[in-house]
Amino acid sequence: MSFEVFVLGTSGMQPLPGRFLTSAMVRRNGDLFLFDCGEGTQVSLKMLNLHWKKISSIFISHMHADHVTGLPGLLMLSSQVERSEPLYIYGPEKLKDYIDSNRKLLDMYINYQIKFIPVEPGVILETDEYKVEAIPLLHTKPCYGYVLTEKDRPGEFSVEQAQALGVPMGPMWGKLQRGECVTLENGTTVTSDQVLGKPRKGIKFSYVTDTMYMSHIANYVKNSDLLLCEGMFTKDLSQDAYEKKHMTSTQSATIALQAGVKKMGLIHYSPRYTDRELYTLLDEAREVFPETVLCKDRMSFTLNHED
Repeated sequence: MSFEVFVLGTSGMQPLPGRFLTSAMVRRNGDLFLFDCGEGTQVSLKMLNLHWKKISSIFISHMHADHVTGLPGLLMLSSQVERSEPLYIYGPEKLKDYIDSNRKLLDMYINYQIKFIPVEPGVILETDEYKVEAIPLLHTKPCYGYVLTEKDRPGEFSVEQAQALGVPMGPMWGKLQRGECVTLENGTTVTSDQVLGKPRKGIKFSYVTDTMYMSHIANYVKNSDLLLCEGMFTKDLSQDAYEKKHMTSTQSATIALQAGVKKMGLIHYSPRYTDRELYTLLDEAREVFPETVLCKDRMSFTLNHED
């Protein structure tokens, strides 16, 4: 199994040379999940050679231009190939109006089904293998963070134990691996816990941007393998952050520390900072949470399962 995170853009408010607007991509076993879609998203996808046609779901945090302006182009690009699967787009209710208006005004040719799902706090997508939860944030417009959590997988199957219990190789092994019970010819019932090790923990990825500091965010992103979190301002501009409902990198690091995440990647920087000045954001965050990374456009993370 594979789980990779690609940072497509890190800038807030306006794109800069080498710093596109905020966007991130998760690639899990070949499926692609896009989080926000600012200007430059398509360019980063091309530079990373990510197969955008496999994007199954797009999650938009809120209706500010620096998080949605790349979406119309991406929708049109997806019509350049045959696509039978629908594209699911999650976000605030006004996002549907934005998509519908662009399709009409630009006379978009769309050869696939777009399914829009308005977001409310809670689980918004769930399969047998993972779930995506929307978490409430506090910004100048309705805004959500997203948490993608893999469900625990069954423990490792013990061939030796199965053989010792007299379970013949074949379909019964498969049933036990799926957590089912089997009955042997002699009438003995063998349960899966007799042949499986401890459940194997899945990956947890969290995406939080455009919000003022709130301590409850830590509860949602707790124990994340990777937290991508906005670090808009240095701590000397904490008043600006409060008024604009953003966070300093120190506040982001405080959330990471409280949540016990393994690693935090800073994103969504104010354009006032040069590339060199961004390291002040990093230094201030690391004073609180040492496992902080200063994300750059097209940086990637490979998240490994514990087993």
